[in-house]
Amino acid sequence: MGTLDELRGKYADEITVGMSAIFTKTVTEADIVLFAGVTGDTNLVHLDEDFAKPTMFKGRIAHGMLTAGFISAVLGTKLPGPGAIYLSQTLKFKAPVRIGETVVARATATAVDQDKGRCTFATTAHVGNTLVLEGEAQILVPKRPAA
Repeated sequence: MGTLDELRGKYADEITVGMSAIFTKTVTEADIVLFAGVTGDTNLVHLDEDFAKPTMFKGRIAHGMLTAGFISAVLGTKLPGPGAIYLSQTLKFKAPVRIGETVVARATATAVDQDKGRCTFATTAHVGNTLVLEGEAQILVPKRPAA
């Protein structure tokens, strides 16, 4: 087996409905500051406690798209993994994520079209028992090369 075979994710014919994977990350101050710097989203509700305190959130929150990025981590590194390409993603933000909270992002296969190499995944993120994000991803998954 070559190095590329060891690095690749799953082929479309290896994915079945119900397969699931997670990515877990504790959100840090650095994560929020770096995300703001990379994206240019310097909304003060993410960066300034004094600004965020009187808002509906009662304090700073992580960028919703940072949390959504953890879904990308599941799909791009675990299931289907390296070689997978995002086609689309819906997102519903259900609750805020704060510094120090641990997010568990999950992708679960709900449909597989092996002929087209396309898979649909239900995507969620939780902090403890609280659902903070839900959606659905359409992913292009590599097909197994002809032997």
